[in-house]
Amino acid sequence: MVTYSDRIAGITAQQLTGFFEGWPTPPSPETHLRILKGSSEVIIAREGEEIVGFITAITDGVLCAYIPLLEVKGSHRSQGIGKELVRLMLLKLSDYYMVDLTCDSALRPFYVSQGMSALTAMSIRNRNRQSGRPE
Repeated sequence: MVTYSDRIAGITAQQLTGFFEGWPTPPSPETHLRILKGSSEVIIAREGEEIVGFITAITDGVLCAYIPLLEVKGSHRSQGIGKELVRLMLLKLSDYYMVDLTCDSALRPFYVSQGMSALTAMSIRNRNRQSGRPE
């Protein structure tokens, strides 16, 4: 059974393997842990002791929030875990005026089904830093 929590205390880098599937230069598990610790909000999906998914948000604490990452391990996809992570995060962020995220066009239907609206956005992707900024 999958459980969800916003507590990351006690999570180790060793528990964060298997994410960022398909990324040419993915963040290491150690960098992944830094990402979780540096986020304003985090929700983790667990099956037993295994972390099978997560979602992060960054906020200004007043008006705006941004959801940069939603990941579910390949072995646990198509089980509703991603939908539940989004639902829980949007609930946490419901007091903000705007909650934004940027996604590939193929993912738009998923986020629209979660109540989000497709808008025009601009972004920069610094591909040589895909694995994370050095400490």
